[in-house]
Amino acid sequence: MSFFQIILIYTCIYALMAIGQNLITGYGGMLSLCQAGFFALGSYATAILTTTYGWNFWLTLPVAVLISAICGFVIGMPTLRLKGDYLAIATLGFGEIVRNVINNWDSLTKGPMGIQKIPQAAILGFKFNPYKKTAFLIMLVVVLAICYFLFRRLARSRMGRALAAVREDEIAAASMGINTTKYKVSAFILGASVAGIAGSFQAVYILSVTPGTYTFMVSIMVLCMVVLGGMGNFLACILGAFIIQFISYFPQLTGLTNVIPAQAKQIIFGLILVVMMIWRPQGIMGREKFDYSGEKRKKGAKDATRN
Repeated sequence: MSFFQIILIYTCIYALMAIGQNLITGYGGMLSLCQAGFFALGSYATAILTTTYGWNFWLTLPVAVLISAICGFVIGMPTLRLKGDYLAIATLGFGEIVRNVINNWDSLTKGPMGIQKIPQAAILGFKFNPYKKTAFLIMLVVVLAICYFLFRRLARSRMGRALAAVREDEIAAASMGINTTKYKVSAFILGASVAGIAGSFQAVYILSVTPGTYTFMVSIMVLCMVVLGGMGNFLACILGAFIIQFISYFPQLTGLTNVIPAQAKQIIFGLILVVMMIWRPQGIMGREKFDYSGEKRKKGAKDATRN
C-alpha cells in the first residue's frame, strides 16, 4: 500500500506538469520540451528560500510560480516565429540551459551536490511528513484538483477557444482578429507556472534537490503522459500520468527489478509514443469537445425566462 501511495504521489506531481504541457501542446499546438526546466526552477526556488533564508514552504510557492512564469515568457517570446521541430529544439535547449546553470552555479545551488535537508511543508504547525504519505498525498490531490478545475475552466473560456483556433490555423486565427502572440505567450506562461508548482512539491517531498533529477527525459515523460491520455483533455493527462508512473515503478512493485532493468522504461516511453502516433494519435480518451453554441443557447433561454 505504501509503495502504491508513492506512485499516486508522483502521479499528482507529474500530472501538474502534464496539465501545463497540455495547455501548450494540446491546446496551443506548440511542441515544447522544456517542462523539466520549469520543474527545476520551482524545485530550486523552494529549496533555496527554505534552507538559506528560512522561508515557509507556502510563501515560496508564489515565488516559484513567478520565476517559472517569467522564464516561460522569456522562452515564449523568441520562439513565436518557430514551429514544429524547430520550436521543439529551441525549448529543449532552454531546458538544458537551466539544468547546466543549476549544475554550475555552486554559490547558489551547491552545484552537482544539490541542496539537502529541505524543511517539510507545514500548515498551522501540522507538518506534511513525506514519510507518512497519506497526508502528503491528500495535500497533492487537493492542489491537483484545484489546478484541474482552473485549467478546465480556462479551456472553456475565450482563451481556450483562441488557442484552439491558433492550433488549427494560425493565419486564419490572426485574420479573424485573434492576437496570436498574446495567447501563445500566455500558454507558455501558464504552462510554466504550473510546472513550477510541481517542482516546489517535488522539493518538499524528496527533501533534497540535485541537477540530475531534471533531465531531458523528464520532459519526454511529461509529453508521453499528454499523448497517451489524449491531447486537449486535462482529465486524460492525469490518466496518462498514472499509467506512465505505474509503468515506471512496475518492476519495483512486482519485485522484478532483477529481470527488468531501470533503463527499460526509456524504451517503453519511446514505444508508447510510436504506437500511439500510429494506431491512436488522439490518445486513450481523445480530445475533449465543448459545445459552445449549446451553452450560448442555454444562457439565452435563461435570460429570456428571467425577462
